[in-house]
Amino acid sequence: MELLRKWLGHPEDIYNLLRFKMGGYRAVMPRIDPDSLGRGLRTCYRYLNQTSRSFAAVIQALDGELRHAVCIFYLVLRALDTIEDDMTISLDVKVPMLHEFHSYLYQPEWKYMESKEKDRQVLEDFPTISMEFRNLSKVYQDVISDICHKMGVGMAEFLEKKVDSQHEWDKYCHYVAGLVGIGLSRLFSASELEDPIVGQDTELANSMGLFLQKTNIIRDYLEDQLEGREFWPREVWSRYAKKLSDLAKPENIDMAVQCLNELITNALHHVPDVLTYLSRLKNQSVFNFCAIPQVMAIATLSACYNNKQVFRGVVKIRKGQAVTLMMDATNIQAVKAIMYQYVEEIYQKIPSTDPSCNKTQQVIASIRAMSLPSSPVVSRHHYSPIYLSCAMLLAALSWQYLSTISKATEEYVQAGEN
Repeated sequence: MELLRKWLGHPEDIYNLLRFKMGGYRAVMPRIDPDSLGRGLRTCYRYLNQTSRSFAAVIQALDGELRHAVCIFYLVLRALDTIEDDMTISLDVKVPMLHEFHSYLYQPEWKYMESKEKDRQVLEDFPTISMEFRNLSKVYQDVISDICHKMGVGMAEFLEKKVDSQHEWDKYCHYVAGLVGIGLSRLFSASELEDPIVGQDTELANSMGLFLQKTNIIRDYLEDQLEGREFWPREVWSRYAKKLSDLAKPENIDMAVQCLNELITNALHHVPDVLTYLSRLKNQSVFNFCAIPQVMAIATLSACYNNKQVFRGVVKIRKGQAVTLMMDATNIQAVKAIMYQYVEEIYQKIPSTDPSCNKTQQVIASIRAMSLPSSPVVSRHHYSPIYLSCAMLLAALSWQYLSTISKATEEYVQAGEN
């Protein structure tokens, strides 16, 4: 019944979950016919689905040859990331591999059979991935190889190095996510689906990646602590605790939340760049691909802001909320309205005693200036009394059915959770 109570408070979630399940997802994430692909590409898309269902869904929605280029780009970086994550590989072996990994793209027989990671199949069958890489147009190959090289060097740098300063936090996020944004942007322009400026403006593309990565790092504090990982910058958390792990202690919760709010304020500084970037996109499939993760991120930051639960468990946006965002974020005005809504939610939660209070208000003011609706908007959704009554009746009659179908949307909404 808890699920029913949640949906009764958000009738638009019921409507969009049903619309999504009954075929609405095809407008946002159409699937490709595997029979139309050669054996190698078919294998690559199978690996894509096995390693990340959410990315598989959004990648397959891209237009034309860009779809295959992004699929291969993802698998190459997944293979690189698998090497970085594998703690069974000694540093004297791992560091040279990370530095040289881009060269393996041009070695038809190269593969690695000793990984213990769950995604090791992308290393064990790397010859199939590298073959499809070499089948891409040279313009795509050059982008993927260059980003792979830079990311490998960056990963090696941070293997034994903790994130101390905010500058290093930006640098780490650049290596693991900003470079992905830059690489994708260059692929978009190379496909000619987008203007050259999209791929040339690396500052905006970097911000797209940093906003997503910082959101993940902020949200995943407790999970990372439990697994022995630390990504919050010491320069920030050391003002609130002696050790990063101390923030999870109940007696430190007030200081922990203040630290959390400061990091969220830092992440919000990327939103103006995100809006500028998205405003330049012309192709609908590229826009959807880029916009959906960004609106998921702002909704996640709103849920995390001033929230003690970040230090006690998992903070996630509702599945119905995620589906609503996916269905809505199809044009720049809609994205601006979504950004406006969630920064307003954050603004309403800013404690007057919070040390970052003024900075948070300032960055929200800059986002408001870019996303302010042209006419007064109370909510992005207006529902008449009769609609609300019908929605509640529908929920009361079919909440158990909806509970079942919501699981079917899991693979589509995980993009907002990963």
